[in-house]
Amino acid sequence: MVGKQTAAQPDRFSRNDIHRMSAVIRRLLGPPLDDGYAERVWTRRELNGALVTAVDPVDAEEVARELLMRYPTPPPLPGIADAVRRVVAVLTAPVIREPVGPPRFGLPEIGDVGALASWLNVSVDELDWFADHGLWLQRATPRLRHYRVTRIPKRHSGFRVIEAPKERLATLQRRILDAILADVPAHPAAHGFVRGRSPYSFAAPHSLHDTVIRVDLKHCFEHITAAQVRAVFTAVGYRSATARCLAEICTTATAFDDLPGDDPFHAGLLRGRHVPQGAPTSPALVNLALRRLDFRIAGYAAKNGLAYTRYGDDLALSGDEMNVGQLLWVVRNVIVDEGFTLHPEKVRVMGDHQRQQLAGLVVNVGPRSRRSDFDELKALLHNATCTGARAQNRGAHADFRAHVYGRIGWVATGSAARRRKLLALAAEVDWDG
Repeated sequence: MVGKQTAAQPDRFSRNDIHRMSAVIRRLLGPPLDDGYAERVWTRRELNGALVTAVDPVDAEEVARELLMRYPTPPPLPGIADAVRRVVAVLTAPVIREPVGPPRFGLPEIGDVGALASWLNVSVDELDWFADHGLWLQRATPRLRHYRVTRIPKRHSGFRVIEAPKERLATLQRRILDAILADVPAHPAAHGFVRGRSPYSFAAPHSLHDTVIRVDLKHCFEHITAAQVRAVFTAVGYRSATARCLAEICTTATAFDDLPGDDPFHAGLLRGRHVPQGAPTSPALVNLALRRLDFRIAGYAAKNGLAYTRYGDDLALSGDEMNVGQLLWVVRNVIVDEGFTLHPEKVRVMGDHQRQQLAGLVVNVGPRSRRSDFDELKALLHNATCTGARAQNRGAHADFRAHVYGRIGWVATGSAARRRKLLALAAEVDWDG
């Protein structure tokens, strides 16, 4: 450990440990076999594999993680020892376990679990029940569980598992969302579930670029653990016990009889405590849990003259000059290093000779919906004019007029001419007929 220690607190890393770690990293990085070799081995797996020959495996894992976070690209060989010393100093620095002072961003002050229960207008026993600290509800009957689970088939294979909280828990989560999470800023690259941003703002930065790349995070919600959510609440200023309880209210572990039997990987994620897709708090927590990933990829994009945005679990990068192979390698490694999984079947590399599509919008010359969407809606409005709106309401929408005008707003995105045309057709429809 760097700095003075007492007899009761021995050094975690000796000078010899630092020397050995520096030596194995220098051997890993050089001499380079070819251009880009050092960048290819500067990964958590390679660093950890080298460091375990010098120090304890647990220490090796923490040193590798901290090195990658502080040095996105490998330091020059003469600076390796200094980099290791800085990382060791961070890992062995005294830890402030409890935040000092009021929470950040003007969030409500909630001193302990009792105060949290009062703030949420429940008793401490009820709070413990909703938090499900012991995960006893994982084996309870459906009537006692806090979530209703629905499986929605995906387009190609598998299911999307929607876990919707029952009304009382949903009320607590909406309170946490409105009074806490809504006031914590996401990274500027995040455009999904952010007030004032939209699919249009997500797609717009990628217009008129030679190459657009889209990648998808597989089972994004389920990858975010209670520990990560707790870290979010701790980072904004809540004490450990309060942050833990807030995290447990916002996460769940899926009941065993609701786990998908056809996908062991997905079932494994759901079995642990995770962010449920369907809770009011989950979209905001996804943005905050992905903040460090956004910083890392946005930093790489800025350094290489690229645009980067994210909408939920969809990541988009674009530029006129890029090394596509290198970019995908960097993004894949950042995703894995941050504890997520890249969906290999949803990686799209789109040149300007192709239809470059993001979030349902074509961005080749400016974000706008597909021509087929416009033609389909135009035909529906024409038929509604001839036959009456009721005959065209094949989806049995309770308010078909509002549904159609909502579609007009989407299909006319980025095109005033389309908007004028569709609104003129809609004005001729007998919506009561």
